[in-house]
Amino acid sequence: MRRLRQLLRKRSLRAAEHAVVVEGAELLSVALAAGAPVEAVYVAPEGADVPAVVEVTGRVLADGGRVFDLAPGVMERVASTVTPQPLLAVVSYTPTPLDELASATLVIVCVDVRDPGNLGTVIRSADAAGADAVVCCDGTVDPTNPKCVRATAGSLFHLPVAEGGGAVDAVRALSRRGLTTVATVVRGGTDYAAFDWTGPVALVLGNEAGGLDDRLVATLDAGVTIPMAGRSESLNVGVSAAVLCFEALRQRRTAPGREGGPAGSTMSVMDAPTQAPGDDAGTR
Repeated sequence: MRRLRQLLRKRSLRAAEHAVVVEGAELLSVALAAGAPVEAVYVAPEGADVPAVVEVTGRVLADGGRVFDLAPGVMERVASTVTPQPLLAVVSYTPTPLDELASATLVIVCVDVRDPGNLGTVIRSADAAGADAVVCCDGTVDPTNPKCVRATAGSLFHLPVAEGGGAVDAVRALSRRGLTTVATVVRGGTDYAAFDWTGPVALVLGNEAGGLDDRLVATLDAGVTIPMAGRSESLNVGVSAAVLCFEALRQRRTAPGREGGPAGSTMSVMDAPTQAPGDDAGTR
């Protein structure tokens, strides 16, 4: 149990052991369906007779995994949530190397996105919209953080998530592979619906409060803006990622032969205002 507690709390241990802790029968079921190897499952007394728990632990046992029944009160001492799920599982997980994204045509790059719930929503939205990968650059929260894992709703096991290292180097690497690198700007960018998302694109999202560093912005190819009708000046990074990813999906679905698509003008971010370029559309 000590190791399980440490895996929940220590990023370094999760990285060293190539493991992630998933919480709940539903999330474990998604991991199993994705073919992720399950090392061990821990079940609290109140979960022993829950049909979903019984079903998923049966699948783990059939695959040669281990299932441990916990004594009363143990789960509450180990879990990272106030009201824990009656099941925790240790699942093998290894990030995707950046050089394996050579054929990607829609990549979401997260730079200094620090909230695990936000990153989890970005990964879930990217997965739902058919993106090829999410790249987590230095300063971004660990995608195996328990809160992030919960927020992905299983998409962590569907969508390649790569460690990007330094943001400038990661963006340059994607650019060399033919992807147009795009940031969001609060105002003055191309309307996101007029931008041509049908070609290879790397969408760069930045820190929730400070946006993207000017030095990084200067290396990007284009800037897009999400027009807003109300008084809010910005959107949550996860919401913005969903809006932009699904616009890319819409254009790609309607493009003849999935190529070409609506012609949208692009603009250099050097020509657009760079004040408060956000992790989405000026995300705060």
